[in-house]
Amino acid sequence: MRQASASGLACEARLNLRNLPHYIDRISDRLQSFDADASREGQRLDFRFAFGDASLDMERLVMRANAADRDGLARIKDLLATAVEVYAKEEKPEIVWTGDLAEETRLAQFREMVVTQVGDLTPHMRRIRFAGEDLTRFAKFGGMHIRMLFPTRDVPDPLWPVLGSNGLPAWPSDDRRPVARVYTIRALDVENGIIDVDFLIHPGDSVGACWAMQAAPGMKIGIMGPVGRPVRPASWYLMGADETGLPALARMLETLPAETKGVAS
Repeated sequence: MRQASASGLACEARLNLRNLPHYIDRISDRLQSFDADASREGQRLDFRFAFGDASLDMERLVMRANAADRDGLARIKDLLATAVEVYAKEEKPEIVWTGDLAEETRLAQFREMVVTQVGDLTPHMRRIRFAGEDLTRFAKFGGMHIRMLFPTRDVPDPLWPVLGSNGLPAWPSDDRRPVARVYTIRALDVENGIIDVDFLIHPGDSVGACWAMQAAPGMKIGIMGPVGRPVRPASWYLMGADETGLPALARMLETLPAETKGVAS
């Protein structure tokens, strides 16, 4: 088990869910997939992450989050709220957090980024470098991907999301909403505030590819993250990817321990 995490910030949300016991196992499995240690005592489930703690009380219908810092608390609120929204969708959960940072509207996982370099690695793979402020959280939590928020021809000047009372992004209306797509962080330099992302350039209606073909220094884009689950530790892996998955495959191979064995194609 992990050492007990610091609990300097804490919040909770009451749940209007009569059928919580019916899907609590799926919620628990989802939270554990983010590398959480889980334990149960009576009607209470506890989850311990490297960045904070969470609990679900099925008797009192309340969930709690605590962490040592803002990033950790925001991450746990996001994981809890997303799990409830996914598996309790039919009950239309109303999640309102109270406690520390409950009134905050700044979305911790969002950053506005500026294109600084564009270069072609191959005729079909373009690497774009982005610069932004305070990228520390993108090296946390074991996630290698980001949700990129693109302007489009229909929405050339989008509004960025803010933090909702449920701990999840609150989006603008459709006429100002950016288009979101998930990409892999190919390289991250926290100290210099730089992220590299590789884009597969191909014909068709791909929002990301179309944007990347027109990308130039000075253009702005939004990112959210990190997203994705940590790679589970193992001594042997079998990995495969098509062209779109090559950046993720390369990133995983670079981050695995040197003694790891397996096959990648």
